Amino acid sequence: MSIMSNKNRRLILWMFFVAVFAQVQAQPGTAFWNDIVAFRKADSLHAPAAGQILFVGSSSFTMWKDVQSYFPSHPIINRGFGGSSLPDLIRYAEDVIFKYAPRQIVIYCGENDLGASDTVSAATVAERFKTLFSMIRQRFPRVPIVFVSLKPSPSRQHLLPKMLEANTAIRQFLKKKKKTTFIDVYHPMLSDDGKPRPDIFLDDKLHMNAQGYAIWQKLIEPHLLK
Repeated sequence: MSIMSNKNRRLILWMFFVAVFAQVQAQPGTAFWNDIVAFRKADSLHAPAAGQILFVGSSSFTMWKDVQSYFPSHPIINRGFGGSSLPDLIRYAEDVIFKYAPRQIVIYCGENDLGASDTVSAATVAERFKTLFSMIRQRFPRVPIVFVSLKPSPSRQHLLPKMLEANTAIRQFLKKKKKTTFIDVYHPMLSDDGKPRPDIFLDDKLHMNAQGYAIWQKLIEPHLLK
């Protein structure tokens, strides 16, 4: 008779607590609840077909409202909700990830984690991503996962060292995992002086304009499944 290893016991226990956390937290009154209700309503009116590419994450995806026009040959479900951080994706994973049957999952999140508090380190962001990644792998073991790196922006220039460190940690983590892709949008969005290009952002100096999304389109499209 085989005996369950301590590692497997810890994994099962960890997944149990994550599931309980999600159930407790995903309820009226919690942050972004209205966004989740809106997604549920949209899905009830027009249920997304299986086999689409799921974009999920924070406002850089939320504000990419015409994302389908950038990738016309790739059917896309956009489930970005503005201001969200990695714990929010974990909290609402049942609604924004697991309820669908995607052929591929594209994630942009982690930037707001750093922006929320000076106490959040790059290592914290990387660990949060690993938690989300493990949850997805448990439910979708064969679905390819794409992580779009944290982007630099003029309004968060003070966070660039942490962003670069978090990107490096996540990239190294994904190198050891199958069916994964890390897309570096950080460096292509910098000018020759190493600062974020101001011309590719809206007036808030945080969110991108069409020029910024054109950069993302060129970097992301080669990695999307047909």
